[in-house]
This record gives sequence, structure tokens and C-alpha cells, in this order.
Amino acid sequence: MVDREFDFHKIHDDFRPRILRYLTRMVGEGEAEDLTQEVFARIGRALKSFRGESKLSTWIYQIATNIAVDRLRRSSARPGDEKRLPIETILESEEDKEIWTGEQTPSTEQRVIRQEMNGCIREIIETLPQTYRSVIVLSELEGFQDTEIADILGLSLQATKIRLHRARTRLKEELKTACIFYRDERNEFACDRKTPLIQIGEMKPGFKSED
Repeated sequence: MVDREFDFHKIHDDFRPRILRYLTRMVGEGEAEDLTQEVFARIGRALKSFRGESKLSTWIYQIATNIAVDRLRRSSARPGDEKRLPIETILESEEDKEIWTGEQTPSTEQRVIRQEMNGCIREIIETLPQTYRSVIVLSELEGFQDTEIADILGLSLQATKIRLHRARTRLKEELKTACIFYRDERNEFACDRKTPLIQIGEMKPGFKSED
């Protein structure tokens, strides 16, 4: 074991901004700060037992994911406690916007259109089952490879690929249902909302949880 690799203060300084961002995307800004503190408290208690069998980053994200999923499950189990994620919190960076819009420096008018489109996407990510939300956020927004996501979620690589494929398919289907996509006057991709989105915890007819 190399001490510098497992120095808690360095780990905290290196990973805290990333974990706070990740938890904000998973559970919303109101919960993220407290859960981030819980993540690092758990890391501090478990660090001595970490043997490096997985990458440090995947181990830390595994802890954060477990805490986030536990929080989402508690919320969905309490009527009236369902949370809608703030519009600003999932795709807040220019890198995130580029994933969905393909554009880094839109004009003021285009920013309005992009904000509406990103709002559609963010709200739909929010309505996904937590199993789908976690793989979408880890892959599309946090940038992890499939093998790393498998380690974080405790799944086989094949199961991870299947879940990610299903999550992306579900996201596309929901986007088609809720949004009208079009090309604006500059031939850039944009969308408008078509139908109200369902809150977390509300079930569609025939809805069932996914693997």
C-alpha cells in the first residue's frame, strides 16, 4: 500500500467537487451537500480496509451511488416526498450541454432554445427508474467507461451494457413522447415540450420497474 494513494485529505480535496456534482445530478441540489458529507464520512471509516482491488475512483463512486440510491428509494417510498430535480443541476456545464446540443458557444437566442431543450432532457432523466438514471448519469454525464460502471454498480459487464442500452432506449422513447424536435433557423438541433412530464413516483399505465 502506498500511503499517498490513500491519504484521506487528498482524496477529499480531489474528489469532493466531482462527488457533489454527481450527487446533485442524482438526487438534486437540496440533498447533495448532506449526502456528500455522508459519502466522505463513510470513506474515512472504510479507507483502512480498502485494498485497491478496484480503482479508487470507482470505489468512491460506488459508495456515492449506494447512498444516492438509498436516498431515492426512501423518497419514492414516502407519498408526497417525491423530488423534482432543479432544472439547473444536471447539465450545468458547457461540456454537458455539448453532449446534447453539439454546440459550445450559442448566441443569446440559441441559449434560450437550448435551455428549453436541456430542460426537457433533464426532466426526463429525472423520471427514469433509479437503475436507469444511475447508468445514464455515470456514462453520459460523468464519462465513465462501461467497465468502470460495472464496478461501480456491482454488475457484470454484460449486464451493464444491457442496462445502459435499455436506459438509452427508454430515454429516447420518453424524449419522443414529451418533446418536439426540430431544426432552428441556423439548422441547429432544438426542441419544445409537447406533453407534461410525470413526477418521480407517479406510475404510467403498465409501468414496471426495470433491471
